[in-house]
Amino acid sequence: MTPEVKIIDTAVLSDNWYTLRKVTYDYKKRNGTWQRQEREAYDRGNGAVILLYNSAQHTVILTRQFRLPSFINGNEDGMLIEACAGLLDKNNAEDCIRREAEEETGYRITAVKKIFEAYMSPGSVTEILHFFVAAYDGSMKVANGGGLEHEQEEIEVLEISATEAMLMIEDGRIRDGKTIMLLQYAQLHQLL
Repeated sequence: MTPEVKIIDTAVLSDNWYTLRKVTYDYKKRNGTWQRQEREAYDRGNGAVILLYNSAQHTVILTRQFRLPSFINGNEDGMLIEACAGLLDKNNAEDCIRREAEEETGYRITAVKKIFEAYMSPGSVTEILHFFVAAYDGSMKVANGGGLEHEQEEIEVLEISATEAMLMIEDGRIRDGKTIMLLQYAQLHQLL
């Protein structure tokens, strides 16, 4: 059953870093009655994320950086270990993730494989995240990575064994949802 929704009003609450809107809408319930609802939706654009893996060495490339929202919500130092990711910025997802991989990790990847798309926090954020995997080896390293200064990025590049990465999920050192999904995908599909 496809729900019926009528948008009544949309108000911009903030247009600083990204756009936060308050939406008033009527929603037709399964019993046929209409109910007025209000929600806030944060629009930051769509993004892409990639897991770089080396099957021969059984390693992955991850990044570590400060994430203010995690710090505010109890992450003591605010640092998160994550798969390389970025916003699409009008590019298609594959072009975006190739660029982000080189900027953040220093690896110029050749073949990428899109594995799925997902809404990561659909109750409040509009973003669709495009998930990719790609094999890497030492010959693909063209720079140190670390992100772009003008984007205020300070990213540490980590090469971690697949076994260690899975243990890091279990003990809480890796707490980023997109990274956990990609590592589990790699394990399920025997990429490592």
